[in-house]
Amino acid sequence: MSTKQKRIATLARDNPAMAFTSLNHHMDYQWLYQAYQLTRKDGATGVDGQTAEMYERQLEYNLLNLLDRIKSGRYRAPAVKRSYIDKGNGQKRPLGIPTFEDKIAQRAVVMLLEPIYEQDFYNGSFGFRKQRSSHEALCSLRENIMRNGAYWVLDVDIQKYFDTIDHGQLRQFLARRVADGVVRKLIDKWLKAGILESGELVYPTQGTPQGGVISPLLANIYLHYVLDNWFTQTVQPRMRGRCNLTRFADDFVMVFSVHEDCNKVEAVLSKRFERFGLTLHPEKTRCVDFRPYCRKENKRNGNPVSFDFLGFTHFWGTSRRGNTVVYQKTAKGRIARTLKSFNQYCQKYRHKSLGEQYIALNRKLRGHYAYFGITGNAKALSTILHRVKKIWHKWLSRRSQKSHITWEKFNLLLDRFALAPPKIYHRYSYGRRLVNQ
Repeated sequence: MSTKQKRIATLARDNPAMAFTSLNHHMDYQWLYQAYQLTRKDGATGVDGQTAEMYERQLEYNLLNLLDRIKSGRYRAPAVKRSYIDKGNGQKRPLGIPTFEDKIAQRAVVMLLEPIYEQDFYNGSFGFRKQRSSHEALCSLRENIMRNGAYWVLDVDIQKYFDTIDHGQLRQFLARRVADGVVRKLIDKWLKAGILESGELVYPTQGTPQGGVISPLLANIYLHYVLDNWFTQTVQPRMRGRCNLTRFADDFVMVFSVHEDCNKVEAVLSKRFERFGLTLHPEKTRCVDFRPYCRKENKRNGNPVSFDFLGFTHFWGTSRRGNTVVYQKTAKGRIARTLKSFNQYCQKYRHKSLGEQYIALNRKLRGHYAYFGITGNAKALSTILHRVKKIWHKWLSRRSQKSHITWEKFNLLLDRFALAPPKIYHRYSYGRRLVNQ
């Protein structure tokens, strides 16, 4: 954090009710240059087709020109190019791709706002925050369940959250902490920026496009007021037992030690979200009886005995010491999505050299292990490796009509091109005992 950001953070911490009327004066050439350094250079190009390399050719001129347009109010937010990525349920997730210069401008504003809101955000919020990760959220959730005996889980799903954020409400939330006209006008321009899809330009009236640099921060600010602050200031003091909220962006789980508390919050949560233009998925939002000693009964009655969060299925198991503990394994949907990705790669690039395929497959495997390689999930990682070997064998055998490879020959090939073995990157102890109730 720079000296200027530390100064902003100190003011925000010491004055929790203050709205900052002057922030843009911190933004100078060095500020934009730092924003440029923090901006990815290998991302997809926006509607203008300009790459980072093209922008760098006249970097100083371009940044000074950008600074002048921002300060004078002449900056115009370019349209965002729409793209789609696969989701685990077979649907597509829309992404917005800003231009490279727009990414720099957004990063510069994020650098102004982060020091303020880092003082306001609660500990239960983990998404898109510095020095916080999804694995910390997973550990925190697990600890809250086991340490507090919070065995009633409210598993919540927000329908199309990023696409349904109400602009009017968001502006009101921002006004509580940010009153700088230059910054607020920039954010308004990004909210109103057109979306280019299939040659057609449309202008959204709600939502923030996923993929924009500033979008995660705005989404966090919105849910901070709609959910986090409400849960901490209003819900927790009224509960009979202990309860906690763990949130990563728009994915969140509430856990309660008393069943009645869980039912009360479930009854009012949808009304709370509707008030701010958000909708909970009626089928995916549910209260899960996660009591370890009721697993067999719940399974026999057809009730859920596990829940998914951040790509992991959470369930009860027995540790090596004989304790009943919460385990986390790769969710079935994530396994299916991963194997589909490997299958598509092997099919598309089956005619590339074995060396090239080997490097790419190992890169993808290590990326998978880096996220899903947590304590207790070794079996799921081994399953992925086994299935990837079968997929690679299948498509190598289809390079031509005469290229069928026996398993004996394929295993010899694996001696030369050994695929990366599973690795646990995130370790924690399973020795904690349950809270007795």
